[in-house]
Amino acid sequence: MTYGAPTGGRGMPGGLTVTDLVVTYPGRPPVEAVRGASLHVGPGETVALLGPSGCGKSSLLGAVVGIVEPASGSVSWNDEDLTTTPVHRRRFGMVFQDGQLFPHLDVAGNIGFGPLMAGMAADARRDRVAELLAVVGLEGLGERAVTELSGGQRQRVALARSLAARPRLLALDEPLSSLDADLRRRLAVDVRDILRSQGVSALLVTHDPAEAETMAHRVLRMKDGRLL
Repeated sequence: MTYGAPTGGRGMPGGLTVTDLVVTYPGRPPVEAVRGASLHVGPGETVALLGPSGCGKSSLLGAVVGIVEPASGSVSWNDEDLTTTPVHRRRFGMVFQDGQLFPHLDVAGNIGFGPLMAGMAADARRDRVAELLAVVGLEGLGERAVTELSGGQRQRVALARSLAARPRLLALDEPLSSLDADLRRRLAVDVRDILRSQGVSALLVTHDPAEAETMAHRVLRMKDGRLL
C-alpha cells in the first residue's frame, strides 16, 4: 500500500479517470462539497479516499457512481466519458455502510438480484450465486433470511451482491464502519483478498487510516473537498 498523489486526465492507462470534478449542493450560500478532484483507479487496483466526516469523500464517490450529479468535470472509464451516463449503465457496483439488503429476499435472492434484472438465465444465475457464496465464505447459507445474519455476514452478502453482475468498478462507502473494531479488522483483510481475487477495481471511502492501509493499494487523503 502506498500513499499516492491524486492523478487524472488524458493519457492515463485503462480504468477509472476522474478529472477536475466539482460537486456543489444548492443552498444559501451553495456548498461546494468537492473542489476540482482528479484521480485514477487502474484495472484491479483498490484506491482509498481517506478523510474526516464532511470532507467530501462520499460526494466524490457518489459522483463517480452517478448518484450525485457533478457541477463540472468528468468521469470516464477506459476513455469513455460517463459523466452524463445513467447509474444503471455505468456497470459500477456499490456497497453501502449498512449493506441495504432486501429484507424480503433470502441470501441467494439478494445476491442473484442483479443478474436476474440483467436477464441472466436461471441456471447461470444459480451458478453465479453459488460461486460468490463460496468466495465470501457463506457456503450453505443461500436460503437463510438476511434478518438472521450477523453484521459481518450481512456485509459479506452486500459485497457478493455487488460483485454478482461483474462490475468493472466497485464503490465502497464506509462498508465496515457499523461493525465492532475486532470484526472490522478481520473483515478488512477478507474484503481486500476478495477484491483482489476477483480482479475488480475498487474505490473505497473510509475515515479509518488502518482500514485504508489494509484494503487499498493506494491511499488518497481528502480535506475540505480537495484531494491532497
